[in-house]
Amino acid sequence: MKMEIQTTKKDDVLTVSLTGRLDTTTSPQLDEELKKSLDGIRELTMDLEGLEYISSAGLRILLSTQKTMNQQGTMKLINVSSMVMDVFEVTGFSDILTIE
Repeated sequence: MKMEIQTTKKDDVLTVSLTGRLDTTTSPQLDEELKKSLDGIRELTMDLEGLEYISSAGLRILLSTQKTMNQQGTMKLINVSSMVMDVFEVTGFSDILTIE
C-alpha cells in the first residue's frame, strides 16, 4: 500500500494530509516533501485522518520535523486514529508531539 501526501499552503501555514501507510518504504517520500515545503512555515498541521499505519521510520520523520518546527514555529497533529495514537502512546511520542 502506498502513501498519499497532500499539502495545502496558505501564507506561512502548511497542512500536510497523509493517507495510507507511513513506513520504511514511504517515509523518504514524506521526508523529501517536508524538506522542500517547510521553508518559511510558522505553523505546520499534520492531518493523519487517512493514516492507517506508522512505523519507527515514520516516527523518526515526525520527530525530526518537530525539531525543525521548534526552531521556526509550531507543529500539531490532528485526526489521529486510535491505532496510530496507540503507537504514539507506547513509544512516548504522545508526550513529545502536540496532538489535537
